[in-house]
Amino acid sequence: MKLKTELLALKSQGSHFTIAKRAELSCSLAKQFEKTGDYYSAYEALSEFWPEPHKSPNVEGLEPLSKADILLRAGALAGWRGGAEAEGDQEIAKDLITRSLTIYEELGATDRQAEAHGELGLCYWREGGYDEARVQLRTALLSPDDNDELRAILLIRAAIVEGDSLRFDDALRLYNEALPLIERTQDHALRGSFHVNYGLLLRRLATREDREQYIDRALIEYAAASFHFEQAGNTRALARVEANLGYLFFTIGRYADAHTHLDRAHYLFLDLKDIGNAAKVNDTRARTLLAQGHKAEAERIARSAVRTLQKGGQQANLAEALITHGLTLARLGNHDRARALFERSIEIAEVAGAGEEAGRARLTIIEELGGKISTRELASIYRSAIDLLKGTQDPATGNRLISCAEKLLDVVERLEPQGDLPEGNWEGFSFKKHVRESERTVLERALRDAGGSVTKAAHFLGFKHHQSLISIISTRHQDLLNARSTVRKRRKHLSKPKTRTRKAKRRTQVRTNAVSILYVEDHPMVAKVVGEMLHAANYRVEHCTDGKAALAKLTGDDHYDVLVIDNELPGLNGLELVRTT
Repeated sequence: MKLKTELLALKSQGSHFTIAKRAELSCSLAKQFEKTGDYYSAYEALSEFWPEPHKSPNVEGLEPLSKADILLRAGALAGWRGGAEAEGDQEIAKDLITRSLTIYEELGATDRQAEAHGELGLCYWREGGYDEARVQLRTALLSPDDNDELRAILLIRAAIVEGDSLRFDDALRLYNEALPLIERTQDHALRGSFHVNYGLLLRRLATREDREQYIDRALIEYAAASFHFEQAGNTRALARVEANLGYLFFTIGRYADAHTHLDRAHYLFLDLKDIGNAAKVNDTRARTLLAQGHKAEAERIARSAVRTLQKGGQQANLAEALITHGLTLARLGNHDRARALFERSIEIAEVAGAGEEAGRARLTIIEELGGKISTRELASIYRSAIDLLKGTQDPATGNRLISCAEKLLDVVERLEPQGDLPEGNWEGFSFKKHVRESERTVLERALRDAGGSVTKAAHFLGFKHHQSLISIISTRHQDLLNARSTVRKRRKHLSKPKTRTRKAKRRTQVRTNAVSILYVEDHPMVAKVVGEMLHAANYRVEHCTDGKAALAKLTGDDHYDVLVIDNELPGLNGLELVRTT
């Protein structure tokens, strides 16, 4: 309330001040509003000099220092906009901050140079460029340390970068260095920032041996963060704490608690029109639903999160959301689309400089799609993951590296030719079993090299018809059924027995009475309105909410005269559904 009053006073009495004084007051107010998470009021505070946020500020007539201050605050706000509204551009933010930095260097303003480097580091972090963010923050920390508050902010940001880079020991060292500064400050926003980010690190440090201890400590840090953010009046930061609590409860399997906190976070972010962070909440919700076995719902929400995040500039968040969406599709059996999303996540992460995220995406390919990939390609993917993650200090990632190595070794051992015959001792040897094991090895290798396609594998093996291979797998090697790609049933048989002709005629006679429509739509309100319109026109309508259910109906015995299909569907989208049938 006090800040709002000061803003009104500045607007009503600003004409009594010099332009330099108005610039100083505008920057000071904007910075205070940033601390409370009220970015719209911060824009308003700068409106005299920055009337159009998507354009460069008007700094004509200002002294160099005032000009640089306006550019810095505008750049910082542009960076926040890129995350909150999912429509800002971090490049604009970096350009404005760099322009301010150039002026500060000319003036020898060391404190302000450090602040500008810190804001640049934050921009690179949002993009996933952790290496460049690290460079900017290290440069900032080289400045004289007589400003405790600024140094604490820089240390926390540097720790966040190291934590997201999976360098947990380095992050812990930085938090420990910041702790004495935090204990001396009365700034609730700064103290809350320390506690929420330190809590996030503790949650990540949790391992099987000391999991409960770290989880309890993380909960204590989150509680402290909530208290300080409430004191600071920062609703946006409170929403972030709720989102972190939701993720924590998801990781320990307390799904009901996870949904409760995620619901709160989502509501708060949407109330603030912060759709970027609301999409991040949905990404966590999709992972929670997937863990609960609700695959179709998880896929729908993950798809929505990706659609929102790809409009903004936070590339690291987008890369992570693409992995989540790929996971849901892989669990639904749509392996080709899942692989495409995993590859896109890798590409985005690598372009942004987020090598760790790219490494984790490669591990996900091995974990989820390893059975559909050739041994040579699996080994190549694993080597790339090792190169990117060899410096990780994350216990969970280390465990995943070991698990994927075991999976790769298991595949190599299974596909090793079973040609070694017993020397001397033939006791227990079975010629039939030996031949069958060798046959299985060859079949699995062919299926892997064919990406799970039975038709292609049959061609590799020299079969004239793929049904021959299907018969061998179904009768002698049923454990290889999972190595096949998803089976797509035909809507109609290529050749129908004559005994069905009479039945088909009867159906034709029935159809003349009413047109039969299969309506596929997952949005309940749209489905209700369209369904009522079709029923009012005396059409016979059957409604499905996802592509999988629709495919089951289309490949069954029922006939439909008209198909009304939404393209954006859980499971199979509309285009895939039409192609399949």
